[in-house]
Amino acid sequence: MADPSNTCDSEQAVGAAPADQGKALTVEQAVERLLGHAEPVAETEVLPTADCLGRVLAEPVVSGVDLPYWDNSAMDGYALRAADLAAHGGRLPVSQRIPAGQSGTPLAPGTAARIFTGAPVPEGADTVVVQEVCEPEGDAVRVTAEIKPGANIRRRGEEITAGSEVLAVGTRLGPQHLGMAAGVGAAELCVHRRLKVAIFSTGDELVMPGDPLGPGQIYNSNRFLFRTLLQGLGCEVIDLGIVADDREATVTALRNAAELADLVLASGGVSVGDEDHIRPAVQQLGTLDLWRVAMRPGKPFAFGHIGATPFIGSPGNPVSLFVTFGLFARPFIQRLQGMRDAGLPQPLPARAGFSLSKPVKRRDYQRARLSMDGDGQAVVEVFRSTSSAALSSLTWANGLAIIPEGEPIREGDRIDFIPFSELLG
Repeated sequence: MADPSNTCDSEQAVGAAPADQGKALTVEQAVERLLGHAEPVAETEVLPTADCLGRVLAEPVVSGVDLPYWDNSAMDGYALRAADLAAHGGRLPVSQRIPAGQSGTPLAPGTAARIFTGAPVPEGADTVVVQEVCEPEGDAVRVTAEIKPGANIRRRGEEITAGSEVLAVGTRLGPQHLGMAAGVGAAELCVHRRLKVAIFSTGDELVMPGDPLGPGQIYNSNRFLFRTLLQGLGCEVIDLGIVADDREATVTALRNAAELADLVLASGGVSVGDEDHIRPAVQQLGTLDLWRVAMRPGKPFAFGHIGATPFIGSPGNPVSLFVTFGLFARPFIQRLQGMRDAGLPQPLPARAGFSLSKPVKRRDYQRARLSMDGDGQAVVEVFRSTSSAALSSLTWANGLAIIPEGEPIREGDRIDFIPFSELLG
């Protein structure tokens, strides 16, 4: 959130533009620059472990117990001393029964204990024999197969020892992490507070769904994309609605947003047309650190600061917004949230199920669908249109095909594919 003392008034001098504003950055350079400006929010809160799904750890989780807590049985069967079997011809009397949740008594020499998965192994036993190779004979049991001493026992602390770190700072907490925390007895966790992100869309042509469309107007899909993309990352969304294509209105919206949030996101108005007011407005209020990336869609992507508050501006076409959010805004937001491993999504290798005879001039992220062919090979098809306004391409696709600049694509060539799950998660 901006420091009011660092926020410039609209009458003040224009802020600095990026030194290399004439040169488009590569995708990797843009992400590196963004992450270099990302400072995690400092404020933390302590919450019940059950309420921490999707939050980012601000303090490590240290185990207060050994896992397993004690030597326990990995199978249903019989606990015994391996040496007793040979001494008694493979037949032993059953002296006790130990279900999970109960502790037995020390094992009497020359006997076996009926035991169940997870139950503590009684003192004196060194092996658990699975019930499938055992034959009950009244109050005794006969083992019908050769056994391995020490088998089927989980030893105390073999997974985790008390005092060891089990979850590191910067971990985004999924169900598996919460299960781990609960398993070592952590009833509460210290996490970074939720990131506050202010959003607005620019454009006189935008109308909300449910309202009648006038001449030249379109429904505002970007507002819904922004909201849900941010909610998927666990952000607190401050929705400032639609801002008119007007310089003064844009300056006011940016200033207000910067006072309310840790990050400001806007769609539209980031290019160089007469009605594109985002760039000059950001420079009027602060600095513009990046505004062009050598990619398609999404070349006019803007990043800067309004006072101390970071700003990201996405192109107005919905596909461009979607792609640039996944590649740039997502890792930046994750780093602000305190995630340690924020960065570009990891692509999967696949085979091209299409051809492009004419090489692209800048890296192209085409909407694509990954499927398996009859030989079990991953094959990628691309959408019929490359238009960045084609919302239907996003519902048809399940990811993005990366088309390298300067290289033709022949059917069967290796190609990188980013699943939407990687792009958005």
